Amino acid sequence: MRRFPRSVYERGEEPDPRFSLANERTFLAWTRTGLALIAGGVALEVLGLDLHAGLRTAASLVLIVAGTAVAPLAFWEWMRTERALRESQPLPGAYSGVVLAVVVLVIGLLVTGGILWR
Repeated sequence: MRRFPRSVYERGEEPDPRFSLANERTFLAWTRTGLALIAGGVALEVLGLDLHAGLRTAASLVLIVAGTAVAPLAFWEWMRTERALRESQPLPGAYSGVVLAVVVLVIGLLVTGGILWR
């Protein structure tokens, strides 16, 4: 039986299913985070809050772009982790948390600026 992606499943041995399922749940959690970022960006722009228009639009765009970027990043990290599990290697570090922390910082600064310069 062929499974997708072959670049993951053709390597190593089948790991304990609990670890693979936990890795999948992490992937799904990041996907929900991406959807939440996109929804937040749309809401920020559609609600037209009393913020500086340019900074509000910038914050909305950063949220939408970040939310869109989270999906492929989550898949890439799922693949890296699943390969490590299958090859009995140490788990790789995650980049998603760092990316999300930077996005939250940028959004916070943009919204704060939008409040101060309205």
